[in-house]
Amino acid sequence: MMNQSERRIYLIQELLKENAQYRGMEIPTNTEEQRLLLRGLMNIRMPHPARKEVLEVQDAYLQEEKKRKGIVEPDNLGEIQPGIILWQGDITKLACDAIVNAANSGMTGCYVPNHRCIDNCIHTFAGMQLREECAEIIEEQGYAEATGKAKITKAYNLPCKYILHTVDPIIQGTVTKKDCELLKSCYTSCLALAAENGLESVAFCCISTGEFHFPNEKAAQIAVATVKEFLKQNTSVRKVIFNVFKDLDKAIYEGILQ
Repeated sequence: MMNQSERRIYLIQELLKENAQYRGMEIPTNTEEQRLLLRGLMNIRMPHPARKEVLEVQDAYLQEEKKRKGIVEPDNLGEIQPGIILWQGDITKLACDAIVNAANSGMTGCYVPNHRCIDNCIHTFAGMQLREECAEIIEEQGYAEATGKAKITKAYNLPCKYILHTVDPIIQGTVTKKDCELLKSCYTSCLALAAENGLESVAFCCISTGEFHFPNEKAAQIAVATVKEFLKQNTSVRKVIFNVFKDLDKAIYEGILQ
């Protein structure tokens, strides 16, 4: 049985074999450098089936990484308002029914090695199966995912049960009424899909902010108003987590919710 170091090296070797231009690459001896190399190779891998043996090793590796990072149970987090939790941290640690991914229209994740966007993080720690499932959804659909819509997939090696993927608006210049409507649609589409699948707890990232340039304050106002409006309905969704990563966003949400 492999230990975690052996699994990591095995996976790096297998991924290097898949890509002719990287086959001669030397594997670093440093653990953290190996982690970054493995993540980068997973990020650039196109969606296609992996051998059963490779997936078994990958799943064992990612399950151990999940334990190493720690798992956060929503029931252990206090509500800031009835049915609403504000939590600062890594969304891939949350063991809720579903986490929300800010996806691109191709839905297959971020291909930039070791990029720090949420799309990259979620695809990395879920595993290679997620990119393949997303590609199958788009292939079956026959066209790119529209902004403001949502799709649901398995979560694979993440502690949550499902992932809700939504394509967020990209702001170029002044925020328009249409941009606000599309951002609201991201939230309502995810919540409706969660309710349709009988899910009780959903964690939202700060959709459309950061690299997509939606003003943080305005985005948070739309998020909170939309979620509170939805929670008034009689659906399976009982708990919504606003997951923030930056201190700025935490302060903004605290200001709105308190």
